[in-house]
Amino acid sequence: MSDPTLVLFDIDGTLLLTAGAGRRAIVAALGGEVDDPRAFEGIRFDGKTDPQIVAEMLEAAGQLESRESDRVRLLCQRYLGLLALELERPTTRTTLMPGVEALLDRLEARPDVVLGLLTGNLAEGAALKLRSGGIDPSRFRVGAYGSDSGHRPMLPEIAARRAESFFGRIPRGPEVVIIGDTPADIHCGQAISARAGRRRLPFSSTRTRCRLR
Repeated sequence: MSDPTLVLFDIDGTLLLTAGAGRRAIVAALGGEVDDPRAFEGIRFDGKTDPQIVAEMLEAAGQLESRESDRVRLLCQRYLGLLALELERPTTRTTLMPGVEALLDRLEARPDVVLGLLTGNLAEGAALKLRSGGIDPSRFRVGAYGSDSGHRPMLPEIAARRAESFFGRIPRGPEVVIIGDTPADIHCGQAISARAGRRRLPFSSTRTRCRLR
């Protein structure tokens, strides 16, 4: 049997799209905290953790907060409630990226693959988004989330440690593959020398591009 491989997926833009539900929810969560929510308009969300996004939005409105502050944590919790409401709206449609269902099925069927998540979403937010797209979060046996650390480069090490029971050791290097859609996904695994694949459209299980970090 081949040595096991830990395959870690990003969520937004890699597995699915939520038609802007996440952005609407986080803007609503911070709306009462600032005088002019238009300050948020230039903030990009891709490749970041939820605490990082909240901190950057507050900074854009002239309010400095660390990603680990109590205020940022409380705003993240407020965001989760609003995200659940957004995803339940009849006008919100979660769309799986092309080929995702087949790819997950094929990987899950392989005894030498451990499926996992590596995402800037809070753990609860990740589960909400996956369920809204018809994906059972329990399919992913390992995960590292924005709720574990507001600094994305910390997440691969967290995921690798959580996979220790499947490997009998903490996986490193080519034993870990990170699949995402932003440069942050490509770069964040450098500390553990993970391989990284950047999703291209159209997405299929035979066209995922990976390179050794």
